[in-house]
Amino acid sequence: MPTLEQIQAKLKKLQQQADVLIARKAQTAVDQIRELMLKHGLTTADIEAQAKARRTARGLNGVTGRGRGRPAGVTKAAKAATPAKYRDPKTGATWTGHGRAPGWIANVKDRTSFLVDGASEMKSAAAPAKRGKGQPKGAQPPKYINPKTGATWSGRGPAPAWLATVKDRSKFLIDGAAAPASTKAAAKTGKAKATAAKKAVAKKATRKTAAKKAVAKKAVAKKATPASRKAAVKKTAGRKSAVKTAAKAPARKAAAKSAAAPAAPAAAQTSAVQASAA
Repeated sequence: MPTLEQIQAKLKKLQQQADVLIARKAQTAVDQIRELMLKHGLTTADIEAQAKARRTARGLNGVTGRGRGRPAGVTKAAKAATPAKYRDPKTGATWTGHGRAPGWIANVKDRTSFLVDGASEMKSAAAPAKRGKGQPKGAQPPKYINPKTGATWSGRGPAPAWLATVKDRSKFLIDGAAAPASTKAAAKTGKAKATAAKKAVAKKATRKTAAKKAVAKKAVAKKATPASRKAAVKKTAGRKSAVKTAAKAPARKAAAKSAAAPAAPAAAQTSAVQASAA
């Protein structure tokens, strides 16, 4: 395995070879340039004058030497136009609020204390226009207070031990927070009354419809009574005729029997007379 000295010696040799190759290429390029200058009758002064004219023309158009088509100082002016939004009160360092946050404010959750005066006024003016979804951020005013110890709770997050097991928390409300709670309760009662009124109106409507249906059924029943009466009269007449015919049938049978009884002795007498004559 080669040592470090051997590797460094090889690197020097390779660097020397590279330098020789670069010099050769540069020399060939210079030779070509000289041939072109001799061919066209140009000097180094002509080339320098031409380059200077190009640089002045680009400067007048507001274009830098390297940036193609970009006006000079646009990025710097844009950076300078954005005002500082946050300031470190200890060091006086500022931050515009764009890009990566510096170390003195990167881990801070509530950055309102670092706001510059102008930025804080703009933020407070824009705050009423924007309505955040959900609960507001930042520190909240106390809503509940413990009358014994004076401890307070804003109503957000886990409830403290002195209020966690309490069902009716209205006794612990602060005076300022009691008013919104009462308004909420009034709103709830108003909603409950409105829903009850709607239900009562719906019940009345159902009763009216049921009454209308009953009246319609009665009217239909009244219209149908004459026909039903006629049918009942016909049925009773048919029943009476059937009873009469059933009552006449035994009398007819008895009359037939009584008529057949005298005819039998007469037949017996005639048969006897015939026998004696024979």
